[in-house]
Amino acid sequence: MTRHRSDGKHWLAGLWRAFTSPSARWSFGAILIAGGIGGVLLWGGFNTFMEYTNTLEFCVSCHEMETTVYQEYKKSPHYENASGVRAVCADCHVPKDWGAKVLRKIQASSEIFHKLAGTVDTPEKFEAKRRQLAERVWATMKANNSRECRNCHEYQAMAFHKQRTESQQKMQLEAAPKNMACVECHKGIAHKFPLPPRDDE
Repeated sequence: MTRHRSDGKHWLAGLWRAFTSPSARWSFGAILIAGGIGGVLLWGGFNTFMEYTNTLEFCVSCHEMETTVYQEYKKSPHYENASGVRAVCADCHVPKDWGAKVLRKIQASSEIFHKLAGTVDTPEKFEAKRRQLAERVWATMKANNSRECRNCHEYQAMAFHKQRTESQQKMQLEAAPKNMACVECHKGIAHKFPLPPRDDE
């Protein structure tokens, strides 16, 4: 019994020496602490940059966005309204949940390729792609039941009696009971509605 205690103390003492005694330059403990600090700094830097990519300034920093959808957005109620509440690009296009947000950022990295390739670098090219781009966003919003819209707009929080008669009937009697995705009825809210596709498309 005494021997086991002695062996246990010996093992703990050896572990403590490994943690505190220097190797060629660093002790094991110092390496762990430095690694921990480095990890925190790396994580903080990554998260800070990811949040920066959610800002309006970042989203419209390329001329493809600044000269097209940003100008349309500035005329919408999401940019300026009576209550003074502004929804920026990320509020509509980036999930709040961290995992879904990272996935969306990975998907958005393809936009770097299209930026370099000049896919929509002129108003004419953008208009030619507008319907395709819009339908991709609409499909995503329908698939996630307009998750980002619901960060601000929720059926349970709506004062239906304050809505216009037609809106009240559609929202309270049709959309809310079916928990319909907002995008099923509301398209072209912040951006110009794309022209219908040509017959040969």
